Formats: sequence, structure tokens, C-alpha cells
Amino acid sequence: MNDTNVSSSVLDRLSEEWDALTPEAQKAARYVLENPTDVGVSTVREIAEAAKVKPNTFVRMARQVGFEGYDDFREPFRDAIRRGQVSFPDRARWLQSISRSGDLGGLYADMVGAAIRNLEDTFGGISAEDLKSAAEAIWNSRQVFTLGVGVNNANARNFTYLASTGMTQFHAIPRPGSVAVDDLAWADERDVLIAMTCRPYRTEVIETVKLARTQGMTIVGISDSPASPVVLSAHHGFVVAADTPQFFPSSVSTITLLETLLSFVIAVASDEIVERVAQFHKRRHQLGIYQEEPE
Repeated sequence: MNDTNVSSSVLDRLSEEWDALTPEAQKAARYVLENPTDVGVSTVREIAEAAKVKPNTFVRMARQVGFEGYDDFREPFRDAIRRGQVSFPDRARWLQSISRSGDLGGLYADMVGAAIRNLEDTFGGISAEDLKSAAEAIWNSRQVFTLGVGVNNANARNFTYLASTGMTQFHAIPRPGSVAVDDLAWADERDVLIAMTCRPYRTEVIETVKLARTQGMTIVGISDSPASPVVLSAHHGFVVAADTPQFFPSSVSTITLLETLLSFVIAVASDEIVERVAQFHKRRHQLGIYQEEPE
């Protein structure tokens, strides 16, 4: 059987009913047991062809193990894909199957539902005190380095850009043409590293966090599991939910957490920060960067 978490209860039912299945139904069941991720992305005709049986065989097999038909049988496998319990390629195939069926309305609902659940799950596990503690470490530091690669590189740079409207000690790494470990060459216990990575974890982020700890830096870790090496190594660890029907981990919770963390930094900062943000935006108006609204 493939190494997968997909619908183990359904697979167990197939195994339990094995002796009661006809030889043809056993061929269908064998294919499911050996290729469970195919079920969620395949029509009954497609999977029957792959298993070298007739489509009706899959229908009968599904009914024999307690389902109304193949579509009902397939739903737990599709749900596992939506919850991110299979590999990226399998989720991509599932998205394509949705598109072919014309069921983009269901995908729309799944995307929105996943985003809402991610936010609820993320902030349900984080307290205001957790955020305040991290924010105070950030505000009281000499420099703050925000590390993200891949999709999280954009998240790190967005956080740094927003922070720079009122503060000067923020740096997004790796810098262009550099590597993260070099960017921290002169960092020490006076500095903070905010590091983020979700599964599959990026080795360069993990190694940079390890190095930062040896240099005495304070680590704020953001990842999708309390067992993530980034969270385990952090002084302030935050777990974000990143489930999504698509095959890229969702950034919704990461972005929202970073925005919330920055708001806490501003909240614990000295009064001058508000004036600095106001001056920054006043300068932009003076330079004509913003389109002025008609009076």
C-alpha cells in the first residue's frame, strides 16, 4: 500500500470485506488499496480503466462496503485531498479533475472555507500574551531579520516593508545575491530573527535558525506544526494552519499572523512610532506618490 493517510477507515473496510467480494470486485479493491490517492482524482471510468475492470464493478464494490455508489465512496478521498493529506501532485490532479467536471463552484466554496478554518485554527491556539511577548522582544532589539524563502520570501518582505514605514531596523533576508547565513554574520544577542517555513520544510531556513541560536539571537518561529524544527528551536513559536484545496500551502494565516504581530509591535512601541508613520505617509503625499482624492 502507498504511504498515505488517505481515508484509512475506508481502506480498513475494504480489507475487512475482502473475502466477501467477488473476484472482479477484489481487483477493484486491490487497486484502491494500492493506489488510494487515485480515487479522489479519478472518475469511475478512469479508475476502472486503470484497475482493468468495468465501471459497474467499482459501483458494486462501493455498495458492498456500505456506500450508495462510487461518488459517495470517493468523497472521503476527496476530503483528504482538500485537507492536504496527500502529495502536491495528487492535489494538482484533483484540481484538474474539478475543472474538467465543471464543479468550480465547489472549489470556490472549499477555498473560502479553508481560509476561514485556517484563521480560526491559527488564532485559536495563540494568545494575546504570546504576541505581546514576541512584540516586546522585537521592539527592544537592535535589528530584526525576517527570513522566508519560496512563497514565504514574499511574506517576509511584505512584513519588512510595512515595518519600515515607522522603523528602520528591519531587514528581509536573504538579501538579493546573498544567502541568509551570511546576512546574519554580525548578528548577536541584541538581534531578533523571525523565521518561517511550512512543510516541506526548507533546509536553508532550518540551518539559519540553528546558526542564529548559536549566535545568541532571539528566534520567532512560524510554521505549520508544533513539531516543526523552526518552532522547536524558537523562543517565541507560532503555529499556523496552512490547509488548502490547492497544492500550495496557504499563506492566509501566515500573512494575518505577521500583520497582527506588527500591530502588537506598534502597540508596545514608544509614542514616537505613530509620529514616524505619519511623517512617512506625509512625505509620500508631498512626493506625489499617492493619487490625491478630488476635494
